[in-house]
Parts: sequence; structure tokens; C-alpha cells
Amino acid sequence: MAKEKYVAYVGTYTHENSIGIHVYDIDLSNGRFTERSVAPINNPSYLCVSHDGSKLYSIEDEGVCAFDIDENGDLTKINSKWIGGMRGCYLDIDSKRRYLFVGGYHDGRVTMMKLNEDGSIDGIADGIFHQGLAISANDRRFDHPKVSCVQLTPDERYLCAVDYGLNQVKVYKVDYVHGKLHLEDIVRCELDAGPRSIRFSNDGKICYILAELANVIEVYTYKLDDNEPVFERIQIVPTITKEEESYSASACMAISREKNYIFVSIDGYNGVSWLSINEDGTLKYENETQTSGDFPKSLAVLPGDDFLGVLNHDTNQITTFAINHDENFLLMKNPPVNVDKPNCIRIHKL
Repeated sequence: MAKEKYVAYVGTYTHENSIGIHVYDIDLSNGRFTERSVAPINNPSYLCVSHDGSKLYSIEDEGVCAFDIDENGDLTKINSKWIGGMRGCYLDIDSKRRYLFVGGYHDGRVTMMKLNEDGSIDGIADGIFHQGLAISANDRRFDHPKVSCVQLTPDERYLCAVDYGLNQVKVYKVDYVHGKLHLEDIVRCELDAGPRSIRFSNDGKICYILAELANVIEVYTYKLDDNEPVFERIQIVPTITKEEESYSASACMAISREKNYIFVSIDGYNGVSWLSINEDGTLKYENETQTSGDFPKSLAVLPGDDFLGVLNHDTNQITTFAINHDENFLLMKNPPVNVDKPNCIRIHKL
């Protein structure tokens, strides 16, 4: 029986030495990354792969870019399109590959891009600029809209737009027929939490909102009631111990598929923490470890849940950790892989 083959796509900032998206073969037996190719593109800071595995989409300075994925995982550029605002920071795509959704941190914009049947990007279907100022307990903090994450709900009826600046998550109903977004609800996070990203549990019933400033994960149940989205907060749990909280910021999170853990990268502390997921979706803080690098950003649990890959942005490396589930610790595995200014990692099954 043939072994399953996986590749990793690593998006980078190209203002120094990198030239684009780095493609790596992954050996799941030891968590080793081996570079196979690089696809040139300007500042591919965030990536997403279509559900059918045939296309990759990337942020770029010019807007967004589409790539074909071949049988080896290598990338061939299809086309690029402007997104109607400043450069984006986050992408999501629906399972039928009809639309690409873009979050704009710099201008507080959510953009809906129409896709063609061949996977190329057609153009802008809809765009919404968030408005207002954040309500804060700190009179020195006046923030403006900053959309840091866009994520479809598991049923794909709604798009959750995490606004770091406004300290909330706007929930848009997606009109796939007419290519429009309609504001349906707003999830308001704890005061000055600084929501950064949102993830849904594997069964789709729980959502987790990572708060960068408060260093917590806010846990919500998610359901449809009379075809309306309902989010109910059931827990707030710290992502790091009190000793490191004052100089740290929670950056990214990843959910394991088999062992029910959430891993969180922590800037300042320069490490990773992990939390176990209970049967009801609530979390329990377990442990933390440093990543032997500066500014850990995106991270990925490799298939099988035995290894964790972490991008250390400022020290230009991918570090891999073996996950010891029985004794609850991470152990660095393999020499670090050098890559200039890594920012986003995506694992893809060929």
C-alpha cells in the first residue's frame, strides 16, 4: 500500500532574501522538511489551499494570486487580481471553490473575490470597509478597524471577520448567488482582548477566538437557531502562565485532528503553549515550551499528530517538535530548516 504523501507550503515576506512560496516534502516518520521548489511571488504572507486540493491562493502585494498544484505539489501561477484596497493579510475559500474571502488588516476591509471554474480569480464581487473606533478601558488606546482573520462557519453560510482593532467578530451572511455579504451578527470579545483569529472545532459545534492582547482563548458554542447563527461564550482560558503574560502576545493557533489539542504560538515569550480539548469543547491549559527562535508565528500540526512545525519569523527558521502526549511535553526534532522571513504554513495531502 502506497504511503500518503504530504507537502508544506510556506509563505514568506520577500523584502530581504526570499523570493516567494517555499514548497517542502514532509517525512511524517520523523517530521523532517525537505525543500523541493520555490514559486516566485511578492510577499506571499498568507496562503490557503482549495478543498479539492488542486489550487493554492496567496496574498501578494498586487492583491491575490492563484496557482495550480501539480501531482508533486509544485506550483504554477495562473493569475493575479487587485482586491480593491490595501494588501490583505488572511484568506479563506468555500468548499465549492466559488469565492475567495480576503481580510485586510491595514484598511479594515473584507473582500469577496469571485473565482472562475478553472480556479483563476475573476475579480471583486463585494467589499466592505469596517468603521468605528474600539471601546477601551485604556484611554490611551484608540484603535481603528483591522481585519486580522476571515473564516467561514463549518456550514459555510456565514463568514466570521475577526476585527483586532474593533475588538469584535462581525458575522456576515454569504449570498453565493449574487456575490454579496450581509452583516448578520457581531460577537463582542472581552474589553481590550485584541482578537486575532478564529477556529472551529473538528465537529463544527465550538469556535475558538484567540485574543492576542489578553493572551486568552474565548470559547463559544456555535449553532443555527431558525437558520440564524448563535454564538454563546462558555469559557475564557489563558494561553500562557502569569509569569510571561506581561511581555507576551498570542500570535497563531492550530488544532490537532486526532489527539484533541490546540497549540498556540506566543511572541515575546518566544514559545508554544498547548491546551487539551475536553468532550464539551472547553479547554484545559497543559504546558508550554520555547521554540529556540524569535517571533514564532504560524504553526501546523503534522498529520498523525506526532509532530509540530513552527515558523520562527525573526530568526528565519522552521523548527520541528516531537509531541509526547503521554508525558505532556514537546521535544525539538531535526536541525532547523532555514527560510527567510516565514509567515504562514499550510500542509497539503497530494
